[in-house]
Amino acid sequence: MEKTIAAVATGNAAAGIGVIRISGERAIEIAERVFTPADGTRLGKLGTYRAKYGHVIIDGECADNAVALVFRAPKSYTGEDVVEISVHGGLYIVEKTLEAVFNAGAKPAEAGEFTKRAFLNGKMDLLQAESVADIICAEGDAALKASYNILDGALSQKINEVLEMLTDCSANMAAWVDYPDEDIPELSEDALASRLEKAEGTLEALIESYDSGQAAIQGIDTAIIGKTNVGKSTLMNLLSGRERSIVTEHEGTTRDIIDDTVRLGSMVLHLNDTAGIRGTDDEIEAIGINLAEKKAEAATLVIAVFDYSRALCGDDEHVIKKCEGKRCLAVINKTDLEKKIDEKAIESAFEKVIYISAKDGGALKKLENAIKAMFANGAFDSGAVMLANKRQKNCCREALLTIKEAAGALDAKVTYDAINVLIDSAVDSLLSLTGKKATEAVVDNIFSKFCVGK
Repeated sequence: MEKTIAAVATGNAAAGIGVIRISGERAIEIAERVFTPADGTRLGKLGTYRAKYGHVIIDGECADNAVALVFRAPKSYTGEDVVEISVHGGLYIVEKTLEAVFNAGAKPAEAGEFTKRAFLNGKMDLLQAESVADIICAEGDAALKASYNILDGALSQKINEVLEMLTDCSANMAAWVDYPDEDIPELSEDALASRLEKAEGTLEALIESYDSGQAAIQGIDTAIIGKTNVGKSTLMNLLSGRERSIVTEHEGTTRDIIDDTVRLGSMVLHLNDTAGIRGTDDEIEAIGINLAEKKAEAATLVIAVFDYSRALCGDDEHVIKKCEGKRCLAVINKTDLEKKIDEKAIESAFEKVIYISAKDGGALKKLENAIKAMFANGAFDSGAVMLANKRQKNCCREALLTIKEAAGALDAKVTYDAINVLIDSAVDSLLSLTGKKATEAVVDNIFSKFCVGK
């Protein structure tokens, strides 16, 4: 962090304004070389959170009117001196201003380097830093609320509560073991067991929240499957709000994966319309069916579509089998036609079944309510504390397994020093989660996924 960095903090498109962000020990000095306040005041004389209107100077000439906003360390996003220069948002003037900043001594910022510096300077922990990227990528209300909840520290607070319980236990046991001659009260087995049980319960609840967190923040990876001509493509178009998939009366129209990302209420679905599942001698169609089955296996949510106006057949039974062990919504479509399906066979095979006609405007609301009910026990509370990605889940799972091992060792009357080793291991996993003990490789990997300028 010895170098002063700069990047465009706004999008790579023409806009009303473009913002060049500069951060580091020489940020104000470098900004003074490219920006002159209209009233003649030097930026170096300004306190934190002060702005000046003036001009961007490029090659010794005024190139644009601009505003420079000064943030003094440590009261800035990165914890360093920061200057943000707002110019008119034309791509060329933004690029020329950034070039002038580089010529004045700044170095190009790497992806996520501003937020990485905020993390390294203690302005946020790793959980909050990850939520910044999630807020930028949010595509719906649930994603935005859940991500902001983490940025606001709700998840960090929950993890720190567990850490405090475990470190208190560890410190108590270590003192009792290491200084047997001192008058240190022994931590009772009941008190230790109670704390381990409470920590275990908190982590289990967080791990259970993972699917809801993924659904809220990342969106729900969804596969639409079924035999031919049950209305999968019509359903895809209904959810997309446009003609995304080709719909005809001919069987086998869809042979490849048709994907789209749609907003359904407060949720985001990453939809995949797949080839109709049936026995076929057509080599190309067979490839599409194989892709459909693989997509269903990998999806977080499977929407299995059945035809209300046709009796169940071997192809339907194959679809049902592919849904075993999956989070699956059965949709019995074409209820506007005469009933021929055995709905009891569907209802016995699936936990959640809805009846719709994809041609009916009310079908969309039915789908939304059904999918909501399948996540977070129907509450789909994006304001709840939840885990947002696999790294967070893995850290919690490692800590939980070690805590359970410690509780088992306590029941088996294992010595306190051995139990303490297990508790310390759980603490290490949680410190990795918050970033207080994360490896450099983990930190670099997280911030490499950010956009430049953030």
